[in-house]
Amino acid sequence: MDSQTSQASQPSPSPQAPHTFQVDLRGLVDLLSHHLYSSPKVYLRELLQNAVDAVTARRADEPGAPARVRLHAEGGALRVEDTGVGLTEADVHSLLATIGRSSKRTEGLEEARSDFLGQFGIGLLACFVVAERIRVVSRSARTPGAPPVEWTASDDGSYTVRTLPDAERPEPGTTVHLVARAGAAEWLAPERVAALARDFGSLLPYDVRVGDEAVTDLPAPWDRPYPGPSARRVALARHCHDLFGFTPLDTIDLSVPLAGIRGVAYVLPSAVSPAQRAGHRVHLKGMLLTERAEQLLPDWAFFVRCVLDTDSLRPTASREALYEDETLAGVREALGERIRAWLTGLAAGDPERLAAFLAVHHLGVKSLARHDREMLRTMLPWLPFETTDGRLSLEEFAQRHPVVHFTRTVEEYRQVAPIASAQGIGVVNGGYTYDSELVQALPSVRPATEVAELDAETVTAHLDAVDPAEELALSGFLAAARARLDPLGCDVVLRAFHPLSVPALHLDDRDARHEQARADAEAQADDLWAGILGSLRGSAPRARLVLNHLNPLVRRISALPDPELIGTAAESLYGQALLMAQRPLRPADSALLNRAFIGLLEWATHSEDGRA
Repeated sequence: MDSQTSQASQPSPSPQAPHTFQVDLRGLVDLLSHHLYSSPKVYLRELLQNAVDAVTARRADEPGAPARVRLHAEGGALRVEDTGVGLTEADVHSLLATIGRSSKRTEGLEEARSDFLGQFGIGLLACFVVAERIRVVSRSARTPGAPPVEWTASDDGSYTVRTLPDAERPEPGTTVHLVARAGAAEWLAPERVAALARDFGSLLPYDVRVGDEAVTDLPAPWDRPYPGPSARRVALARHCHDLFGFTPLDTIDLSVPLAGIRGVAYVLPSAVSPAQRAGHRVHLKGMLLTERAEQLLPDWAFFVRCVLDTDSLRPTASREALYEDETLAGVREALGERIRAWLTGLAAGDPERLAAFLAVHHLGVKSLARHDREMLRTMLPWLPFETTDGRLSLEEFAQRHPVVHFTRTVEEYRQVAPIASAQGIGVVNGGYTYDSELVQALPSVRPATEVAELDAETVTAHLDAVDPAEELALSGFLAAARARLDPLGCDVVLRAFHPLSVPALHLDDRDARHEQARADAEAQADDLWAGILGSLRGSAPRARLVLNHLNPLVRRISALPDPELIGTAAESLYGQALLMAQRPLRPADSALLNRAFIGLLEWATHSEDGRA
């Protein structure tokens, strides 16, 4: 018998029975409390959610069924009663005792899952975060003949089920009893339960009470009728203060009917960083889902805080955040359009409110205008920019100057602003966030406008040249000044310009600064690194110190006979020009200022001694 025949005669292995996962309930509760849920307080949301879903399920079968949820907290225990659909004994074994299974997945309810708040089947486990024991008494509305059933579970994973006499629960519905675990009694205290119920359930569509105190407060503030726009604005401002702790500059209605969204955005009264992630309050079918929905609005809309109710967005498994999908992306875009329309409306009909808004939040609007040409066109007459003509809009500035020059940094602007203004050159400070991008985008919405970046060559070209004969007569003075400043990577030129009070102007551009930084690094590096940096030497123009021939001090310095004193004076003018431009000083610049100051003191005291 060959090997193939021998193998064929062997009996095939018998199939093994599948095994079932074993669940450590205490470990699972620890996972929920420390990793899935942000706080033990979510237990109350889960209880409210289950009660509301049970009422919703019953009303699907009986539209006229009562819709009540009652919470009673006393002595470290909590009782939650609802008039919902209830459970049979079979439902209890199938749903309550099987982790991960939800009644919203059972046959007959799958098509209506969008009406329910919870869809993950782990909500009741959240109660073990604060309770050591859960007792559920329920009677089914769908099976009228079924007796009440009691399910009691402990946090060790054990549970018991028994049927009860009809008198224990004569009407359909469910009651959940919790007993606080050690150290968690505060979460079941009456005042804490009431506060949590109001926070989570204020917009729920049913009659929810803690004791005799109503929890729900409908209609929502943004849906209530008011005597007029002013009364509505005052009421919403009060709501914002109660909710977020600030009085808004304005309110923006957020209504997206196709997405089932209603709400309001409150405009912050003070400036915030664009990098700060805004937290928004989102209710899902009336139940508070999260207070920190960061991805709800476009990034540019960081100047508002929102509160809204939705029935279309999907929650994550913890139901404390929104699931990022196409629906959320569409809602984010739609809400951004509402805020954009509000801004456009202010520009068209309420310039005073727009000015008050831009005084605080111009940065947010500039962020939006970078990517939205229509918004840039709308906001062009309103957005403020720092210019050599004062604080103006780009529209007004472009009307004054056929060429709009701009600088990319605040330091560059400070170097040239006084001189450019005196020479009639219009310059916009593009060193602030988004400003240079917006100036460069100006021709796209104002085609006749010419935009150019201002550099040292342009400024120097606008300054008056000195008579060649006079400049030749000062060649010795210029040579001494150039020799002293050459090690600093700075040339010296002579021009005549206004204002007369400015003796010298330090001009450079980004290329010159990069070359200077490379040269400084090369001077301090070892041989290998110096060789590498030397190979990167560029041909960029060097910085230049422009001396004002019209300034009396420069004229007196140019007449000095001592080349050493001329060099010291040139260093002093160089340092003063740097300080006037508010440029950060390099170590070499600081050393130069100190050396020039000491040199002038020595010359002054030497002169005094000579006269004595």
